[in-house]
Amino acid sequence: MSLGSSLISARKKSGLSQEEVAERLGVSRQTISKWETDETLPDIRQSKRLAVMYHLSLDELIDFDVDVKEIEEVIERTSDETQKKIDWTKMWAKKYPVLAEYPAQVRTEEYTAPLQELLEQLKGDYGYSSLDAFLVLKDILGKLYQ
Repeated sequence: MSLGSSLISARKKSGLSQEEVAERLGVSRQTISKWETDETLPDIRQSKRLAVMYHLSLDELIDFDVDVKEIEEVIERTSDETQKKIDWTKMWAKKYPVLAEYPAQVRTEEYTAPLQELLEQLKGDYGYSSLDAFLVLKDILGKLYQ
């Protein structure tokens, strides 16, 4: 996504018109239009002001993806109680069918003891709670895939 497209998406997500943004920044509406069409680029000061106006970091503004931002916001607004009701494995299995298939194929009991040892080691070495140790182990495994 180009910077111009990111600026358009962020502005629309904020519910602002080009005129409103221009007024707040003290520039013309045409300047905003040129930024959004990638004809010109805002300078670093204006970019920072845009990021603040759109409630984004400068990095987020540069790589703004409205779909990702909306998903992040939904997750943040979802209560722990509601999240406990969601069958995450079933949800992810729609995208990754192996999550629904592996229990019938893999002898999981062969892996539970070594994984439990790793969890206990993380808890003992770093004082993590069970949940935190699990999340750290999950993250370590995820990095092996990357």
